[in-house]
Amino acid sequence: QVGVTRGASLILNLPGQPKAIKETLDGVFAAVPYCIDLIGGPYLDARPDTIAVFRPKSALRPAP
Repeated sequence: QVGVTRGASLILNLPGQPKAIKETLDGVFAAVPYCIDLIGGPYLDARPDTIAVFRPKSALRPAP
């Protein structure tokens, strides 16, 4: 599968079968908020009981 940026958009190419879509998203979904940070989008977070968002320790949270 492929994930790319075009301008300020994040594009994830997903497979056609529902089971394969779930497996792919399970593998990459935690990193999507950080990817959006990197392309200049808003800072996104999630409820920890839903998903643990991946960000490297060097990533800075913007000041409120």
